[in-house]
Amino acid sequence: MNNNNDRHLISILMENEAGALSRVANLFSARGYNIESLTVAPTDDPTLSRLTLVTYGNEQIIEQIVKQLNKLIDVVKLIDLSETDAIERELMLVKTKASGEQRAEMKRLADIFGGHVLDVTEATYTIELTGTGSKLDSFLRAIEKEAILEVVRSGATGIALGQKALRV
Repeated sequence: MNNNNDRHLISILMENEAGALSRVANLFSARGYNIESLTVAPTDDPTLSRLTLVTYGNEQIIEQIVKQLNKLIDVVKLIDLSETDAIERELMLVKTKASGEQRAEMKRLADIFGGHVLDVTEATYTIELTGTGSKLDSFLRAIEKEAILEVVRSGATGIALGQKALRV
């Protein structure tokens, strides 16, 4: 049975027009729904953008969100990737302290989590990680809190597995 904490990854194909993103955001805020993360970028078709958002809600709330999104003029097509087999990824950049003995440990943790050190200074590393949100959270928990200088996350994006595709 679904409850209020069901996480949904909704991917939307929409017109690449001024104001399209704000209409989606306004739909959520007008109804008191929260967007946990939101990513948007053009697709292989320059007239279309792909917007992926993460939100929470029970079956009725998500059904209402999907109906309202489909009514927006800019929305061409959408899919709730949570309802199908899908690949989900997020990008994270982390700037950490890395001096003395910390350097080897930070590099070791980056390697364990499949990260890449993108920038090195005498006192810092900037590490790039890609994976599920829970993998990125685990990396942050593995690092000493005081070693973290800055964290930037892209938000989740995803694509259905197999033949299923979100196309016009």
